[in-house]
Amino acid sequence: IGLLLFVVAFLLVADYVKNRNPPNYPRSPFSLPLLGNVFNIDSKEPHVYLTKLGHAYNNIFSLRLGRDKVVFITGYKLVKEALVTQAENFADRPYSPVQWRVYSGNAGLFFSNGEMWKKQRRFALSTLRNLGLGKKTVELAICEESRFLLDEIDKQKGGVFDPTILFNNAVSNIICQMVFGQRFDYANHQFRTMLKYISKSIQLEGSVWGQLYEAFPVIMKHLPGPHNDIFSNYKLLQDFVKEVVVKHKAELDPSEPRDYIDSFLIEMMKPHETTDGFDEENIVPCVLDLFLAGTETTSTALCWGLIYLITYPEVQEKVQEEIDRVTGRSKEPRIADKANMPYTEAVIHEILRFGEIVPMNGLRVADNDTTLGECFIPKGTAILPILHSVLFDENEWETPYEFNPGHFLDKEGRFVRRDAFMPFSAGKRVCLGEQLARMELFLFFVSLLGKFRFSAAEGEKLSLDGVIGVTRTPHPFKIHATAR
Repeated sequence: IGLLLFVVAFLLVADYVKNRNPPNYPRSPFSLPLLGNVFNIDSKEPHVYLTKLGHAYNNIFSLRLGRDKVVFITGYKLVKEALVTQAENFADRPYSPVQWRVYSGNAGLFFSNGEMWKKQRRFALSTLRNLGLGKKTVELAICEESRFLLDEIDKQKGGVFDPTILFNNAVSNIICQMVFGQRFDYANHQFRTMLKYISKSIQLEGSVWGQLYEAFPVIMKHLPGPHNDIFSNYKLLQDFVKEVVVKHKAELDPSEPRDYIDSFLIEMMKPHETTDGFDEENIVPCVLDLFLAGTETTSTALCWGLIYLITYPEVQEKVQEEIDRVTGRSKEPRIADKANMPYTEAVIHEILRFGEIVPMNGLRVADNDTTLGECFIPKGTAILPILHSVLFDENEWETPYEFNPGHFLDKEGRFVRRDAFMPFSAGKRVCLGEQLARMELFLFFVSLLGKFRFSAAEGEKLSLDGVIGVTRTPHPFKIHATAR
């Protein structure tokens, strides 16, 4: 008994010494020895819980999550200071047990650091631009995919259906054309299975199971539970990408790259430093990152968009009046039409704000000692800016808790940009696909609302609550699409 008491006392003292805060470190609520605050966070709405804590701690506080401490940043002004003003200092990601197990180290586009991240991000942006990002090529591809999507909805003949799978297919086909050089038929079983793995993995990563693995990786690695599905799903996704890469190698023509994979394979033939990441080990993580990011968030935004337009039918009617006036019901929309459709543009922005597709953001790590909100942040400290707190900041939005397209319109009805609009994050790690997502949302929405009127199943009310993972997705829902 004496030995046991000594061991317990030793562990508690060692834990206290190891986790003692330096002077002027962000304050924190009481945490349990060894366990920290991981069980304090509301698993259903962590972004809301953390924003409320921010109100209590002057928008900056710390929590101990298992073995590590994380500083949380809330409110537009402080989040902007961290992500924009001190962008260079908070460009890197901290160590993540989940990501290191998935990618076996510093790899990919979104969780890599240092020179590899800089070179890979620059290469991805330039390659996607060469493949038509921001140009007529991609615009025409989105318009063509819109026709496939409208045809699929037409086949429902006004009956009730779940649009989620169709939206996943349509949105994913755009990035697939740029990355894989092909689109997939909506009935393709393997492709639909891959999309299900993507959705499930992203949901699990941001769930309490993902948080527990991040906090206690040594223990969780050996325990049964849904967290293991994260790694099995990623393995299947990686195998799918590997098959595509092998096929590209066999058909490669260095003089005519067809897509991102071809471009990466050609780049691998050039002399590079090993730290640049142009090798066999890194091509699959980079392709997979683009595939995942180019699918989940935009299709989720489309789902939330329909839910809000059905919940607020007067908004749907007003958007359709503008569509009829500017493009008509028979003409395909173009990006050039956006300038003449301020209300539609405002509605899409409000969907992204109110839907808060990524409510929490990704972790960053301080490269040097610094100060945030008068608090000392030591080098190596992980910070997490909460985007929910920005998109619902009461000091920045007139009616933050209402769906109100007027947030993006002036008194004359002209579209206005808002500094606190950060659904794509900000700074060095701002979403790589923001430009593509904006094009897709506008063209898909205008195509959909130009042809159909959307409504809920009779007697049903769509839920405005979301399911929290890495993204915030709607609960399963079904709708009617009636030809206009």
